[in-house]
Amino acid sequence: MRIRTVDAFAARPYTGNPAAVVLLDGDGFPEESRLQAVAAELNLSETAYAHPLPGAPDADWALRWFTPTTEVDMCGHATLATAQLLAEDGLLREGERVRFRTRSGVLSASREPDSTLTLDFPTAELTRVPVPDGAGQALGAEAVAAWDTGTLGMLVLELADEKTLWELAPVSAAVAALPAPVVVVTAAAAEPARNRSDSGEPGHDFVSRVFAPSQGLPEDPVTGSAHTALAPLWSGRLGRDTLMGLQASRRTGRVRTTLRGDRTLLNGQAITVLDAELRTGL
Repeated sequence: MRIRTVDAFAARPYTGNPAAVVLLDGDGFPEESRLQAVAAELNLSETAYAHPLPGAPDADWALRWFTPTTEVDMCGHATLATAQLLAEDGLLREGERVRFRTRSGVLSASREPDSTLTLDFPTAELTRVPVPDGAGQALGAEAVAAWDTGTLGMLVLELADEKTLWELAPVSAAVAALPAPVVVVTAAAAEPARNRSDSGEPGHDFVSRVFAPSQGLPEDPVTGSAHTALAPLWSGRLGRDTLMGLQASRRTGRVRTTLRGDRTLLNGQAITVLDAELRTGL
């Protein structure tokens, strides 16, 4: 069985967030234990499985995502990776849209003229909450504000500045004890996105890092779904609907966000780096 690894939200190989993707031929998924076992074997932040839905009125493919330890309700980068492979296989052409039936409802991806991909995800509902006790000790820096994200299931913590975010030294066990399975830390960019960095890459409006040790991910390299919460937060703060986010992991990755009310568009690049055969099958 063919299995491919795609670096999502990546401008070049070995950056962004790698996802393994299996496009299944049949009209259903193998048993869950097998899907989880393969995801654990690969040990990437997510492994995505998709199968076609011929004749279905609401969606074109069914899609599921697994971390090394559990199935998750929503994953942006592995959805982007799946759309990239559909494009490479001639199943998603420029200007077209593909719909995925998922545990979070129907999500879609479209292919842009510049070969980037745009995901259409629900915007997270943000509620300001007190900074949880122990957050500073868990992260190695004090947060200045906190938000609950409702059904997204993430805790967003704002830090004082970008430099503090880059220098975090989180303690995984303490992060796992915070009142959310996924902790997103964020800060405003040190310089405006209109300025270009010394490397020649585009600038950014805000930065983030994401930690999910209770889901088998001490730090996630680039988290598309987190940007459905970061987009309304920073668009409201900066007064612009379209922003560039930089996730400041070791691999780094950029996500362009466009806020459209209850929907958030996530745009980025993806690069296939591995094409292999799963010899044990599913």
